[in-house]
Amino acid sequence: MKSVIRAPLALAFALGLIGPASAKKDKPGTDWIPAEQVKQTLMKAGYSSITELEANDGNCEGEGLKNGVRMEFHVDPKTGTITKEKPDKDL
Repeated sequence: MKSVIRAPLALAFALGLIGPASAKKDKPGTDWIPAEQVKQTLMKAGYSSITELEANDGNCEGEGLKNGVRMEFHVDPKTGTITKEKPDKDL
């Protein structure tokens, strides 16, 4: 029974679906713009505060306050362009 479980886990690890390869997606890349520059871009777009900013799945994601509304956003980590923003439903 243990070999039945180990084979899929070994395959997933080898393909980079789990383990160190997936962890790299949660760290800023060497070609990403600095976090401070991302924050400046968000402030110019109307955010009055940035409460969370993190690397996640190859993107820069976070939360902040825009026009009095708590928002979730995604930012292209190489250009600083806001690619997605929506009201935060997890309040």
